[in-house]
Amino acid sequence: MPRIIDLTMTIEPHFRWKVERKLVGDFAKGDAFQITWVGWSVHGFTHIDAPRHMVPGGPTTDAFTLESLVGDARVVDLTSIRPNEAIDAERLAKAAPDLEAGEIVLLKTAWDIRRSHHTPEFWTEAPYLTREACEWLLARKPRTIGFDFPQDYPIRGLLTGVRAPMREFVSHDVLLRNGVFMIEYICNLSALKGPRTKLSALPLKVPDADGAPARVVAVEA
Repeated sequence: MPRIIDLTMTIEPHFRWKVERKLVGDFAKGDAFQITWVGWSVHGFTHIDAPRHMVPGGPTTDAFTLESLVGDARVVDLTSIRPNEAIDAERLAKAAPDLEAGEIVLLKTAWDIRRSHHTPEFWTEAPYLTREACEWLLARKPRTIGFDFPQDYPIRGLLTGVRAPMREFVSHDVLLRNGVFMIEYICNLSALKGPRTKLSALPLKVPDADGAPARVVAVEA
């Protein structure tokens, strides 16, 4: 029986993202149906970035293809990483020396079991990618890359209103700018047992957008 592992954050009240939720159909008010209305940023919780997020005129969510987001995925084990430690190209090369072109890549730090994403520490103490690490990944021509940690150092500044230049958001500047889709804020990668898995990352079909919420699952034999 295959194991299905949910890699998706729950959409619920969160100090980083405003979630609007209300009943527009309510039994208590005499309505025939209960109907829930929700709204939140497409860049909150587990989601997929399209290049338009940071490239004026860049590809939007219309460019997402199921072939890019569903299939065999390589799990790169980085669980030995320490808080506030940079993930550099050398570490990636040691963890995945045989990474092949065209792969879906999941960077597994298991950060979500060390810090809750509902706490500031998840964001302010996280490991992060260097520019050289992103360039190393780009050179291997991945289809899509998923992260279980806030992968750019300046993300922590967003909690305090400190805005860094886009160049310092290195995964966005190096990977997304060059057409590599990014699955952000996935979780439960610690439950994956081996170096490979079957991944399904299905974004909501929101046309002409800079990103889309996604339900992401892994299937293991």
